[in-house]
Amino acid sequence: MFPYGAPMPSPFVEIEIDTPTGERVVKVSNPDRTYFPGLPEGRGRKIDLVEYYLAVGPGIVRALRERPTVLKRHPEGSESPPVYTKRVPKGAPPWVQTATVEFPSGRSATELCPVDVAHVAWAVQMSTFDFHPWPSRRDDVEHPDELRIDLDPMPGTGWADVVETAMEVEALYDELGLVAYPKTSGSKGMHVYLRVRPEYSFLQLRHAALGVAREIERRRPELATSKWWKEERGERVFLDFNRMARDQTIASAYSVRARPNATVSAPLTWAEVPLVTIEDFDIWTMRERFAELGDVHAAIDDVHHDLQPLLDLYEHSGEGDAPYPPQFPKMEGEPLRSRPSVAGPAAQKRAEQDAHRRALADADRDRTPARSRRPPRPAADD
Repeated sequence: MFPYGAPMPSPFVEIEIDTPTGERVVKVSNPDRTYFPGLPEGRGRKIDLVEYYLAVGPGIVRALRERPTVLKRHPEGSESPPVYTKRVPKGAPPWVQTATVEFPSGRSATELCPVDVAHVAWAVQMSTFDFHPWPSRRDDVEHPDELRIDLDPMPGTGWADVVETAMEVEALYDELGLVAYPKTSGSKGMHVYLRVRPEYSFLQLRHAALGVAREIERRRPELATSKWWKEERGERVFLDFNRMARDQTIASAYSVRARPNATVSAPLTWAEVPLVTIEDFDIWTMRERFAELGDVHAAIDDVHHDLQPLLDLYEHSGEGDAPYPPQFPKMEGEPLRSRPSVAGPAAQKRAEQDAHRRALADADRDRTPARSRRPPRPAADD
């Protein structure tokens, strides 16, 4: 019995999880809370989300292992605003692994660094839907080992355009002898991952992504674009190179997206890319797929590629760097960070103002008579 007026404790279940370092117990509160109203009743609950991640454990751990990870949380369900959590809260279990990273602002954060599926379940208890890992690992945060190409369909394009663009990326990589791995974003686009040797900087990986984007645009200008400013993209698929800027992340493989029907970011084989849609994969169909096929990206860590062929694409484009996202400070080599429709008139106005100032200065010099110089004083007699 509870005293009158005292709050009732939240219902919970405890899940025992075997890990390489021992058994972990994760307490899941409010397990029957509905997170995904688009699924049949009783199949979109919090406990269903936890059990999904346990079912695809080897896959999600492979995607997150040893990577500083931002948690995208939706405490009120899939239709609520997200809460991005970069800092592990106080009171985390002593077995929770972390990594401290620094941001362009100069601030730092101690982020979750998953090493087993218990870390994933613990994060889901905090209403984490999708996981946004860094492309580098905690033992060498400044040298990424994962190049990510994000295919983002602009208004007026559709899934078929995304698929066609992805196949162009695969053809380019195949020409260069690179083995890449595609996955649905779980939202509206597609991601293409490439393991690289962890000996390059974030700047170099961003240049590589920009080189790929420009090469695909050169080959298929009617289909794809590398233009950062939306007003220049048109009805094309944008290859978002800025996803490789430092501290920029995307949803991992197997991450569940905040959609009423609980679609997931689904790893694919290249043969499957033209045959599937995003809606084919939710927390239930992916469980069945994983039980049958396992992780179709299981070989992603087998080969780490040399980045130089993609850096050559960047250099051969001859266009130099491109604008960074607005939260970044002005970066070395970055062009004017202003929309072309604004930058052109603004540059013209500045040129006119400079010309006007020069004309006023010239006129002022013409109106001002030259000052006469005094004759030299005669030398004094010794």
